[in-house]
Amino acid sequence: MKTEFLQNLKVGDQPLPKEVIDAIMAENGRDIEAAKKPYADYDTVKKQLKDAQTTLQGIQDQGTDLETARKNAQDWEKKYNDAVIAHQQELADRDFRQMLETAIAGAKGKSVKAILGELGEDQITALKGSKNQEADITAALEALKKGSGYLFDTEGTPPPYSRGAGTQVTPPAGAANSLAGALREKYSK
Repeated sequence: MKTEFLQNLKVGDQPLPKEVIDAIMAENGRDIEAAKKPYADYDTVKKQLKDAQTTLQGIQDQGTDLETARKNAQDWEKKYNDAVIAHQQELADRDFRQMLETAIAGAKGKSVKAILGELGEDQITALKGSKNQEADITAALEALKKGSGYLFDTEGTPPPYSRGAGTQVTPPAGAANSLAGALREKYSK
């Protein structure tokens, strides 16, 4: 979907507002990314297919016997299964890493790399193997906050800058605060 298409649409006599067009385009982008996700491993599968075809062509060109062809087929099947398992592990590692980084951002971590370094490989491996990863990650980050609070932003947003703040002179105790008070003080004597 293109933005120009939505800009040319009219509701009644008025075109769609820019905010509505932006919202529609953002949702369309999320839909497209969700639709592309199942095909993320397309290049890997395409490479495996090309390798298998090359091997089959080599077998046909060599005219090898049936037993050798079976052994080659078993070897390639093992390579394929190993590649599928490796790819699934890569996807699981990526998803875990994304979950961990999202949890760090949610805990207001200042530096993802520093926090991961402080957690250590052993603890990250233990979290990866955990059955309840989200709760365990949150607990690990809370424990890290207590021990290494400097890695997290614990303060709220600072107040906005105000001109003139801190530049006013406060009158001494007992002095008049206003013009009327100063006049009263001067003429009451």
